[in-house]
Amino acid sequence: MSTLIIGAGLVGSQVARILVEQGERPVLMDRAPQSRALGEIVDLEKVAIVEGDVLEASALACIIREHGIRDVAHLAANPMLTIGAQRDPVAAIRLNIMGTVNVLEAARTFALKRIVVASSNVLNHHIAGGEGAGDAMDEEAYPRPVSIYASCKQAIESFGLNYAGWFGVDFAAVRYGAVAGPWSGTGGGGPSNVFSNLIRNALRGEEAIVPAATIEWVYSKDAAAGTVLALRAKSLPSRVFNVTMGRLTSPEELMSAVKAAVPGAKLRVDKPADATPALQTMSRASSAKRAQAILGYVPRYQMPDAVRDLVDWLEKVKP
Repeated sequence: MSTLIIGAGLVGSQVARILVEQGERPVLMDRAPQSRALGEIVDLEKVAIVEGDVLEASALACIIREHGIRDVAHLAANPMLTIGAQRDPVAAIRLNIMGTVNVLEAARTFALKRIVVASSNVLNHHIAGGEGAGDAMDEEAYPRPVSIYASCKQAIESFGLNYAGWFGVDFAAVRYGAVAGPWSGTGGGGPSNVFSNLIRNALRGEEAIVPAATIEWVYSKDAAAGTVLALRAKSLPSRVFNVTMGRLTSPEELMSAVKAAVPGAKLRVDKPADATPALQTMSRASSAKRAQAILGYVPRYQMPDAVRDLVDWLEKVKP
């Protein structure tokens, strides 16, 4: 029996690497697999790569049957995440919501063991309202998402929890922070690409722009580790988990980490990003208590470690 990873990109490639290191042969499914970039992260001879669209339920079913799939990590994402969803809301809604529903329905139909879905800590930050203070009889009982992307993530968590409650699908959602890490292919969200460009430009000796916002990040290797822990946990008394660094990183702290890893880097803090939802300053860090207690998740990479690891990878691979 195999694990299916839907979305073979920044995090999916790292999930595959971990599973291979654990002796498994995972199946990577993507609409347009980027084999060269994947090969820089994981041994391609130890994985199966299939082309497929999570929006095509019949194709998904065929892959599950053909490869004897037991578990699914559904990590497919709309292009540019928050920013992309604001630009093309219909496409983002279809991929995030209907793609997830297709996975949940496949899990119900084929009695799969566990489904782990990528959510986002935008649900901890991009919210407003809640003046009803939790009184379910009040129209404003709870805060609501303020972006299309966050609304999609709230919906997929709700559908997953309902499939768990009504149909017995063993579902978990992992709320990633802004993800950064090794990846030479296309894709990723706004913060991911900003981070990548920052490090690459610093290494080239060019002016490197540090985002002005204080952000809650997660390194891709930690995001993948949290995902695998959710896949393999013996039981899930809770089903939604924050997977982040567990702290906020200010522009000054990010700049310091880059300077330590790339001495002489030409750095400049960008203008305030108030108009860009994905790069808005965050005021509090998400709690990691639940992920630590139930999954055993503890982030290995704080910002200095993450920057150093990415610099080492870029210098080695030179993508």
